[in-house]
Amino acid sequence: MKTGQDLISEAKAKVSAMSVDEAKALHGTAGIVFLDVREPNEYNLGRVPGAVFIPRGQLETNIEGRVPRETSIVVYCATDNRSALATAMLAELGYTSARFMTGGFKGWAMAGNSVEG
Repeated sequence: MKTGQDLISEAKAKVSAMSVDEAKALHGTAGIVFLDVREPNEYNLGRVPGAVFIPRGQLETNIEGRVPRETSIVVYCATDNRSALATAMLAELGYTSARFMTGGFKGWAMAGNSVEG
């Protein structure tokens, strides 16, 4: 039987990650979508400017109508566990250019990057 941490570790091993600095360099670039998979209460406290918001629990049923499969996606959550799981799910759904941001929104904000909300 697997634990939640086992699933997170497996997801992180299967998908690609990027640092906050790498994500910052891509922010605002045409064709790049930042995807926030946190819960509404977290999103309402602040977010990466321009991010698309789909909570992790609604990702599978809402992503296709909001973000085309060929889009390059930077996925983030509060730290990076949910975003790793979300990135693995995106890969299963055929999104081949999704990476998760290590350190998540917390790392983004602590690095002094702009925050919306």
